[in-house]
Amino acid sequence: GEAAAATAEVQLSRRRWVTLLLFSSYSLCNAFQWIQYGSIANIFMHFYDVSALAINWLSMSYMLTYIPLLFPVAWLLDKRGLRFIALAGSALNAVGAWVKLGSLKPYLFPITVLGQVICSLAQVFILGMPLRIASVWFGSHEVSTACSIAVFGNQLGIAVGFLVPPVLVPNVEDVEKLAHHISIMFFMTAGVATALFILVVIVFKEKPPHPPSRAQALSQARAPAEYSYVQSIRRLLCNANFLLLMITYGLNTGCFYALSTLLNRMVIQHYPGKEVDAGRIGLTIILSGMVGALISGIWLDRTKTYKQTTLVVYVMSLLGMIAYTFTLSLGHLWVVFVTAGILGFFMTGYLPLGFEFAAELTYPESEGTSAGLLNVSAQIFGIAFTIGQGQIMDHFGTKAGNLFLCSFLFLGTVMTAFIKADLRRQQANLDNEQT
Repeated sequence: GEAAAATAEVQLSRRRWVTLLLFSSYSLCNAFQWIQYGSIANIFMHFYDVSALAINWLSMSYMLTYIPLLFPVAWLLDKRGLRFIALAGSALNAVGAWVKLGSLKPYLFPITVLGQVICSLAQVFILGMPLRIASVWFGSHEVSTACSIAVFGNQLGIAVGFLVPPVLVPNVEDVEKLAHHISIMFFMTAGVATALFILVVIVFKEKPPHPPSRAQALSQARAPAEYSYVQSIRRLLCNANFLLLMITYGLNTGCFYALSTLLNRMVIQHYPGKEVDAGRIGLTIILSGMVGALISGIWLDRTKTYKQTTLVVYVMSLLGMIAYTFTLSLGHLWVVFVTAGILGFFMTGYLPLGFEFAAELTYPESEGTSAGLLNVSAQIFGIAFTIGQGQIMDHFGTKAGNLFLCSFLFLGTVMTAFIKADLRRQQANLDNEQT
């Protein structure tokens, strides 16, 4: 394998950017469907006549579905490859969007749940892909940037999910008018999802003609018999640095999931009737986070300071969460926009950092497996934090709920400081270049 990697022709493919853009697009559509209920939770509660917890479960279904299906899908990613996973993810995303069109009556809430569960199945085929696409298609000096852009799609989808639903679905009392507005949103989503699936069928390829880096050449040259999926998981779970990262990534991303799901309730509680502004605050969090993710990716490609960058971003996420917590109730929306933007820049910007740091700590293990374990941790903490913060908000208010998240971000910061920077992928690239 090492001999084959040393003699393999390393070359970048022009198609890599098209592949990345297409993946980001259907990831965007899937993320939009995750948050489209939560961003106007009070409106859907009125339309379907259900509790806040029921609407929260539409969001948490994404998290719950991912946990048991991670390992089967990660196994499929290793056995069947990128194209199969892309086809499955984009197809399920389109099917779920069309099913939701059958739920345009108040008594059809179970149908919208079914559509959301199908979309949550699609998410299982999407979340672990950014790191694999970046590694398979991009060179060693652009892999972190590519991973950040791949994560962008998902984050941009959440941003659109905060911005568009409050505009398309105004808070009106008439149920028939409300159903009409909801149908417009559902039809648009289904049309976009179907178009993206067709593009995946036509455009998306398994891998480029030549490996883009020495590390990828070595990975491809490894004989299939050498790889055992179960053994790979065992090795990952015995890697102390990766275990620490898995917990800290789960704590940070779980806080983000809870914040996104409950944002509408937080803002409406302090600023009644401001559904559109709540969506704009969510948009601010995501857009600033996308900028943070891009800057982090470029910074990592240039400096390779994974441990230091991850720790600094984690500390700033904690400080941003504290600032947001104590400014939310001041009565000045512009201040909330500022503190939410600072929080998003670091908390959302952390997501691709975790993927890339995991790839370094676990090379030559499958990127899909390491990313999948990170995401499982995020889903578990996301469910726990969403339920926990929701209950605390109901009994003690939004400030207590946000302080609940702050305490876990502090714990994550301390644990991140103990992760050692064992950069195995960088070392493999250096060794193969010297060879």
